[in-house]
Amino acid sequence: MNPPNLKSLDGIVLDGDEPVFSEPWEAQAFALVIGLYEKKAFTWPEWAEVLSTTIHSDEGCASYYELWLKALETIVMKKALSNKEEILARETEWQNALIATPHGQPIELQNAYKS
Repeated sequence: MNPPNLKSLDGIVLDGDEPVFSEPWEAQAFALVIGLYEKKAFTWPEWAEVLSTTIHSDEGCASYYELWLKALETIVMKKALSNKEEILARETEWQNALIATPHGQPIELQNAYKS
């Protein structure tokens, strides 16, 4: 499989051929997309189209990788890899993990289940 053409994506910041991330979650979101692409869940042109549509429909309120996540949710629902209920449930789990994690510690999903 050919590597994806990152230069075809609206808004991505590259250092040479490598993407630049401001936060660890951005790299994780990026890796999710690349992983799904490598598993042939969607083609790169499909991803580029969904991401472009998401970016162009934004009113300038979201960061690039917030739009990346929104596009990821869109394409996984479009491809029936997940549904809105599952996505909302996972968002709730991460919020609970955030609340349960002491300041300065890594936020881990398992923390959502601690009492």
